[in-house]
Amino acid sequence: MDSSASVTLSAPQLITREKLAPIQRAHTALKIGIPKEKSFQENRVALTPEAVSILVNNGHEVVIESKAGEGGHFYDTDYAEAGAQIALSPEEVFKSEIIIKVAPLTNEELEWLKAGQVIISAIHLPTLKSEHLEKLVQKKVTALAFEYIKDSSNTFPIVRSMSEIAGNASILIASEILSSSQSGKGTLLGGITGVPPAKVVILGAGVVGEYASRTALGLGAEVKVFDNSTYKLMRLQNNIGVRVFTSIVHPDILLHELRTADVAIGSIHSESGRAAMVVTEEMVQLMKSGSVIVDVSIDQGGCFETSELTTHKKPTFKKYDVTHYCVPNIASRFARTASYAISNVLTPKLLRAGQEGGLDKLLWSNDGTRHGIYIYKGSITNRYLSEKFGLKFTDLGLLFTASNM
Repeated sequence: MDSSASVTLSAPQLITREKLAPIQRAHTALKIGIPKEKSFQENRVALTPEAVSILVNNGHEVVIESKAGEGGHFYDTDYAEAGAQIALSPEEVFKSEIIIKVAPLTNEELEWLKAGQVIISAIHLPTLKSEHLEKLVQKKVTALAFEYIKDSSNTFPIVRSMSEIAGNASILIASEILSSSQSGKGTLLGGITGVPPAKVVILGAGVVGEYASRTALGLGAEVKVFDNSTYKLMRLQNNIGVRVFTSIVHPDILLHELRTADVAIGSIHSESGRAAMVVTEEMVQLMKSGSVIVDVSIDQGGCFETSELTTHKKPTFKKYDVTHYCVPNIASRFARTASYAISNVLTPKLLRAGQEGGLDKLLWSNDGTRHGIYIYKGSITNRYLSEKFGLKFTDLGLLFTASNM
């Protein structure tokens, strides 16, 4: 061997070094159950066939009750082709470790729960009863409200999606009610050349108000927005990219605009409890004959004093010759779009839970998902709920620490 080609190794190079191996998390297969919604006029489904296909292909098991997706025109054949098991009874679905619904559990469904199960559904705080919470505690389940799941931008993605749908839909609904075919006064929302457009007054500059404004402007209507938050009004102006009339909720200015409005949209949201009632009965009396009110805030009591709860089967009523539309679950009217929106948020969460080694591991590592937990293994972990209903509160962090010791 040529000595000139030899390589001399120094002492540090002769020392054996450890090679760091990547940490491997154990993949956990989840068993997910999707029962058919039994709540009145609830047409949405929590997971679409496309989402089921992704979950099944990642090693998870999905059991869905027969006809659970028909409200959104998702059929059993679609789910079967995606790899789901079709259950003929809800009891079979409730054998799954994770139950996902859109509406809160019914009293009958509460009886089918078993200790250790995870329930992911809406909580519907304005209609929540203490008996419902107490039953969940008694069953020792973990309950996650998807309205309170946060994303990486610290917003509530499912609430936002449903609000976008409600905002868009409120204007489309009002436009249809104004048409002669619905016994309306026959006004085209956007008008035409030589004929002025309809005037739309929007109460609330949140997500619903923003998307109602976008849709009304897109149809050519004249839009005027009221809110007591100047920040929200400024944000709405910036987001829609068009200068529109905005004002704080001053009674005299509001009354002046309502008297000449063709459509009034109520989209005032309350962080806790009832929506603020900003339009009195006397104001409604002074509105134009044949005008339309769509009270999107009706799920929190409504922001028009004349509002009364209606249903999709009988959505409107007239008072002082003003047509009122006060259906609380507008998003269910567009069940297919709403189902995709919910599914798009929940599917990545479920996939990550499997990758992390189970839902508990995901809750430990992901603040946004953990924010949705209000009951953990039979203990109430949401301080607001515990104070509202006088039930014992336990800090979720302490429960996590105890369960991982």
